[in-house]
Amino acid sequence: MQSLPRRVWRRLRPQPPPESPYPNWKKLLQSEAGLWTRAVSSSDNGPRILIGTSAGGFVPGAIVESTLAVALTLRGARVHILLCDELLPACIQAMLHFLPSQSEFAAHGPQQHLCEKCFAPGYEMYRSLGLPVHRYSDFVSAEERRSARSLAAQIRVSEIESYELDGLAVGEHALAGALRFFASGNLSAEPDAEPILRRYFEASLITTHVTRNLLDSYPFAAACFHHGIYVPQGLIGEVARAKDVRVINWNPAYRKQCFIFSHHDTYHHTLLQEPTANWEHLSWDTQMEDEVMDYLKSRWHGTKDWIWFHEKPEEDLSSIAAELGVDFNRPCIGMLTNVMWDAQLHYRANAFPNMLEWVIQTIRYFISRPELQLLIRVHPAEIRGTLPSRQPLVAEIQRVFPNLPKNIIVIPPESQVSTYAAMSQCDTVIIYGTKTGVELTSMGIPTIVAGEAWIRNKGITRDATTPAQYFEMLDELPQRERLDERVTERARKYAYHFFFRRMIPLSFMTESKAGSPFRLELESIEQLLPGRDLGLDVICDGIMNGKEFIYPAEQRQSHEDLHVAQAGS
Repeated sequence: MQSLPRRVWRRLRPQPPPESPYPNWKKLLQSEAGLWTRAVSSSDNGPRILIGTSAGGFVPGAIVESTLAVALTLRGARVHILLCDELLPACIQAMLHFLPSQSEFAAHGPQQHLCEKCFAPGYEMYRSLGLPVHRYSDFVSAEERRSARSLAAQIRVSEIESYELDGLAVGEHALAGALRFFASGNLSAEPDAEPILRRYFEASLITTHVTRNLLDSYPFAAACFHHGIYVPQGLIGEVARAKDVRVINWNPAYRKQCFIFSHHDTYHHTLLQEPTANWEHLSWDTQMEDEVMDYLKSRWHGTKDWIWFHEKPEEDLSSIAAELGVDFNRPCIGMLTNVMWDAQLHYRANAFPNMLEWVIQTIRYFISRPELQLLIRVHPAEIRGTLPSRQPLVAEIQRVFPNLPKNIIVIPPESQVSTYAAMSQCDTVIIYGTKTGVELTSMGIPTIVAGEAWIRNKGITRDATTPAQYFEMLDELPQRERLDERVTERARKYAYHFFFRRMIPLSFMTESKAGSPFRLELESIEQLLPGRDLGLDVICDGIMNGKEFIYPAEQRQSHEDLHVAQAGS
């Protein structure tokens, strides 16, 4: 009998189960059973910390937050975990790109396709720590669930966004969650928008009840969880703040092995108002300047980041000019957009109600200024991000302006044109919410901010808070000069603070492609003890004691030497 081809035998052979992306805490804790048992028992009188992860199936969150649970326990904290146990009718794990259809989700919610794969592995992992794991269903009554369902069914859709429950912005997070589900900046074109928005609103109400009841049952000193917006994390934050429980939010940063933590609220808000005293008095030297400029140059290719959008960006200016039809010998004004659905929250300082309105109004203005070329770079994350946008900005522009004049040039998200190379040729760049303003100003490029960009309020950019003020700034273009030396140095100081001090490195988080951009690489939980990792010490001190989440990068060599000496002793 003829034997089967080798490739067929390979498929028929029993295959080992895929490696779990979750940390194997059971194995790690067993190898250090004495240390862990002592840590848990000695934490009885420590501050009670809630890890409000909720979505156990959000693997990056589960990796970081389970690690924090262990590290905080080793430092004497009484750590509790909160998980949704397949209860919510909508949540952060639900995204249209990963579901059969929006109509199916509108009718049945996440339970059929998402919940079992979310709750079970997360619960199993957290339970292996031997710490209290609270489930949503234990902290909401049948009457509270009925009330949430009834209100979500009866409220006018137009009233959801502004709805507040006892002063808590329940509706704002519900809308943000629905926009994230659709990966769109508005819901007007979605056939099932109304029932899905109502699902997110009901989930917001339930989460509010759950969190209130949990915090009434246990006197938590602080609550730490990822994102800080959307559903359910945004509501956990709303309730915790109302009950004077310190809130700590975090997200992965752009630099490899780094994370951003913030007090009180999501970093989308807090970085806008961070005191300049945190960085403007840094003892600046050429080594620090060289370090930050070297890193900023690396961002052109993403070599030091685990989040980037171009493999081989086109940097040759003649090729860029030929592709776009732009004349770099004439004044160019750059314009950098955001992904429209991302972090749709209320920002009081914005000059425009949303990014799309800013784009449309800006194009109208530059149509009347034919002597200036407007170079609009649509964010590559529209198609290359985790959630590709279902509301492409190019289509929105074409809907309003079917025939753009020659001085308005749009670089679509799929273009390989280097954003940095193109913007470096511009007289001034206008931004809404992109972090690229931190980089542009470090290059000496004048920047106008119309939205919630983190470079706002730093004494570096021109910040517009009204449309009239914004258009007055545009009337002054072109500026025909770079930022002066004093402002450029200030910009580089902030860039150093932003990329090296606010982005906190964790040496044991390494790059991965299996269900998360990173994975935990530990040989022993002793690596999580105080004094072993400076970044972890900064984070845990911030969570337990309210210290600033600022990594002392400018002093790290002396700290590293001290840690080596301590380890040797």
